[in-house]
Amino acid sequence: MAKGNFGERLKRERELREVSLEEITTATRIGLPFLEALENEDWSKLPGGVFNRGFVRTIARYLGLDEEAFLAEYDVAFKEQIPPRPEPPEDRIPSPPRWVPIALGVALLVLLAALVIGGIYGLRYLAARRTRKAAMAPTATALPYSESQISGSSTSAPSSAPGAQSLYAPALDLLVSPGAPTHLRIVADGNLLFDTIIHPGENRHFAASDEFEVTVADSGAVLLELNGQAMPPLGLPGSSGTIRLSRQDLRQASSGNAKSRTNR
Repeated sequence: MAKGNFGERLKRERELREVSLEEITTATRIGLPFLEALENEDWSKLPGGVFNRGFVRTIARYLGLDEEAFLAEYDVAFKEQIPPRPEPPEDRIPSPPRWVPIALGVALLVLLAALVIGGIYGLRYLAARRTRKAAMAPTATALPYSESQISGSSTSAPSSAPGAQSLYAPALDLLVSPGAPTHLRIVADGNLLFDTIIHPGENRHFAASDEFEVTVADSGAVLLELNGQAMPPLGLPGSSGTIRLSRQDLRQASSGNAKSRTNR
């Protein structure tokens, strides 16, 4: 694929649907500079890693394109810009210094400590989850009718009772996809669910009723998706960041999609 084909196709598909960059930014919460960088194939202005692929997937989904085919075109265009690595010169393998066994022992101890801490937090997460389920069980089985409705003095529907909307509101699902090792802290509805280092390949799902608070040591190391919708980066790559996610973020994204569909 020649340089510029991916960006030109992205721009052409957007213009064919008469969708502006501002509409995509409003609907997907992807920054306008990132959208312009993708159309210009200016990779240096993008956060890189899993964020670039998340942006491409979200834009393709919004424009009604084939997500996997569009990602494949992006991968080809992006890899063509990376110069091939020079082959290292042949050299004899030197004998390891004396401090190598000591360093390996320290690394094993650190790994063991991390596993123990991860197990402790995992047990705490399971205990907190069981507690929440036990607390929600009586509310879920309670009848949403008042005494006056049972006696026939009121004909209002059960959905009009106070708290009925929150009782049947859908749960929030947060997917965290790490692209590099970093420290991650997840608080759901005021309860600590996760507070340790997460590694690439350890995609985690977290559930909440109302709100998440996410803190990451390296904002460029993770990609967040709330109920299947990509969330913006927490900050610049290499810096820590904190974000709060709730149903309002889903409503904003949904309203942006509805507006775009109406204009088309």
